[in-house]
Amino acid sequence: MSSTEELDSKGQSIFEHLAELRIRLVYSAYILIVATGICYGFSEHIFNFIRAPIQPYLPGGGLIYTGPLDKFLAHIKIAFVCGIIISCPLWLYQVWKFVAPGLYQREKKYTFGFIISGTLLFLLGAAFSYWVVLPMAFHFLMNFGGNIDKPMISIDQYLGFFTQMCLMFGVSFELPLIISILGMMGIVSQKFLKEKRRYAIMGLAVASAIITPPDLMSMLMMLVPMIALYEIGVFVVGIFERGRAAEARVNERE
Repeated sequence: MSSTEELDSKGQSIFEHLAELRIRLVYSAYILIVATGICYGFSEHIFNFIRAPIQPYLPGGGLIYTGPLDKFLAHIKIAFVCGIIISCPLWLYQVWKFVAPGLYQREKKYTFGFIISGTLLFLLGAAFSYWVVLPMAFHFLMNFGGNIDKPMISIDQYLGFFTQMCLMFGVSFELPLIISILGMMGIVSQKFLKEKRRYAIMGLAVASAIITPPDLMSMLMMLVPMIALYEIGVFVVGIFERGRAAEARVNERE
């Protein structure tokens, strides 16, 4: 094949990947729109659930809003975030369909495991944020500097903080899945991950400091699980490498 033909073939391959990415993004958008519409019907109940972690620290038990559209927009945001969460298996399937062409045929059989593990990890991260990190963060932030000053927190401010924490923790808990996919695609190896462990931990520490509230306990509550999840990812990559090596030896004998 000439260099021109190789370039054309490569260009066509890139075009196909971009077309596939567009299709998966469109499908994911449709999924989120439908899920958001469903969640909007339950937005008031969801709002009560979301408000619970900070409610004990609010003088009147509720958040404030200063604009006529603030509360309506808050319910839209709540519905959207919940739509992301409940539709997690569906858009994770779209992610898998995009990366699957770069995997071996044997590894493509893990579709169900990818979706289940990805969903559980995302929900685990969001739940960890809601029931562990946020109560500790609010206890520190709302009691800092004494009890003379009283909080008047707007709906928009609280939802921005709450959404950032839950989604960031949900995405962060996908770390072993991301590492496993990179290992399956041959981008990283178990040896590489072990050699770069100290740099990975440093990066995770910086990310934890940026994402979490400005107190040491919240940072550690994110950093420790992230380090454990990184080690799980390293272990899983090793399993895939050993399986691939065993399959290669069998093929050589045949």
